[in-house]
Amino acid sequence: MTSAERDRPALWAGRAYRVFLVVQTLSALGDSFSYVAIPLLVLHSTGSVVQMGVVTALTGVASVLTGLFAGVVADRVDRRRLLMAADTARCLLFLLLPLVWVFATPVWLIYTVVPVAEVFSMLFQVTYVTVVPALVPPEEITRANGHLYASAAVAGAIGPALAGLVASAAGPAAAIGIDAATFAVSALGIRFVRFGGATGPPAAGERGRVRGEFMTGVRFLWAHPVLRPLTVLLTLLSFLTSGLPDLVVYLVKHELGRPDATVGYVLAVGTVGTFAAASVVARVRGRLGFGVTWICAFSVAGLAVACLGVSRTVPVVAALVAVHLMCTGIAGICSMSLRQEVTPGHLLGRVTSAFWTVQSALGPLGAAAVTAAAAGLGVTTVCLFTGVAVLLVALTGSVTGILRPDAGEPRLEETA
Repeated sequence: MTSAERDRPALWAGRAYRVFLVVQTLSALGDSFSYVAIPLLVLHSTGSVVQMGVVTALTGVASVLTGLFAGVVADRVDRRRLLMAADTARCLLFLLLPLVWVFATPVWLIYTVVPVAEVFSMLFQVTYVTVVPALVPPEEITRANGHLYASAAVAGAIGPALAGLVASAAGPAAAIGIDAATFAVSALGIRFVRFGGATGPPAAGERGRVRGEFMTGVRFLWAHPVLRPLTVLLTLLSFLTSGLPDLVVYLVKHELGRPDATVGYVLAVGTVGTFAAASVVARVRGRLGFGVTWICAFSVAGLAVACLGVSRTVPVVAALVAVHLMCTGIAGICSMSLRQEVTPGHLLGRVTSAFWTVQSALGPLGAAAVTAAAAGLGVTTVCLFTGVAVLLVALTGSVTGILRPDAGEPRLEETA
């Protein structure tokens, strides 16, 4: 028995880690319910794919704006309390929708509640990344992240199917009510988690201005020969693909004429691709290297989107969504791992926040543009154009620093 095998039970032996894994899975389950229930609620209320795009765009704007300060907030306040506050806020906000929908259907409330909920979602996501090292020993961080990613994938597979069933039987508002309940249980669970590291606010002397701290992360991204082109390319890809979930919902509901439950099944099958990505990414990257893996993954993802445009059966649509999510999952895990490998530990939070914010900046505009184009030109044309564009952006990576053979090895120091 190797030393690693002898130490393996130690990770599961930690009660705090086990509770946190369950809590994070519940939070991911809530997110996956929203993934289906919110677009369906908009579609039921308005019948418009454009309105779905507007909600997605507003959510994206909230995410981008929150990313400007989320990392700094996570470093300045007690992280356990911040996680609890974020889940509690999302519970109350999403609970408001089904309560109001009993009496009326004010669409403006969706435009208000969903973006505000996304603010707390981004705070939760950034903060949970920062507390993992306080839960497990350094040599177990990678394996712990793998567990968290896999559990989120399982929640992503189960959540859309359940949300589709609930929406079909009781309406999308009821599905959002269950979504709120998952966040309530998650917040309660975090109360019983004790982090081993420092999770409270830093000393006053360690603080700087929020803008300056955020720009420290941006400067690091720009100075790195691999992260710079990677961030630029992912920003373009975010513009192209942010509206894809809305396109899939619209394709299944309107062009294929299927019920809400089918939408849930399609997205549930699709998220199985995310779980597959977590299973194969280490071996694929080990054999091909970072650059080739990333470029090939997004190239295949682009081809899958293009094929969606000419698909007219539900099983084919579900399979293509699974392929797309598997490929983007592989590329995403590689990207996150690369940032962890090349970024000094004391900069990782700010670099992560800056990376998410910058690469998501064009997402809201892209979601609005893609759904508006689908309403005017049809899903077929938009999927074909989007898929080809994703393929071309991915191939552009072959003429940048992404293919550097030493990607993932150097750890640059912070510059003034």
